[in-house]
Amino acid sequence: MKAKRAKLFPTPDDASTAFYDAFESADLPAMMAVWAESDSVVCIHPRGPRLVGFDAVRDSWAQIFAAGGRLRVATTDVCTFEGPSIAVQTVVEMVSAQGSQESPTPVCATNVFELTEGGWRLVIHHASPMMVPEAAEPEDEEPAKAHVLH
Repeated sequence: MKAKRAKLFPTPDDASTAFYDAFESADLPAMMAVWAESDSVVCIHPRGPRLVGFDAVRDSWAQIFAAGGRLRVATTDVCTFEGPSIAVQTVVEMVSAQGSQESPTPVCATNVFELTEGGWRLVIHHASPMMVPEAAEPEDEEPAKAHVLH
């Protein structure tokens, strides 16, 4: 099943808004309308594998949405680079279950949009759990060192 291409996104911000609206409403057709229909799109969900290709990305969102439990996703700390045909947006996603009173979980995300004949489309979404600083340790203990890969 191919996503409908009727929706045009004249700016990267329009595509980003549509992505997060589809995410919160668990609307698979709306979600896939944001993505470029390409075998080279990439999606990495927090702690998930690297998914390549439109079908693999669609299948992953279908599984997430089928699991139930609607999410609330608020974006903060938005940084954007926009060129003539590529836009890169980094955000902190504050993710929580809709209706939950628990504190949202921060997730770092990078979204890459490409200008296509059908407007701006998402080509890469990479989300990773964000390290939350722990409370300060007593002065007589040596602080634990974080392991950073790069």
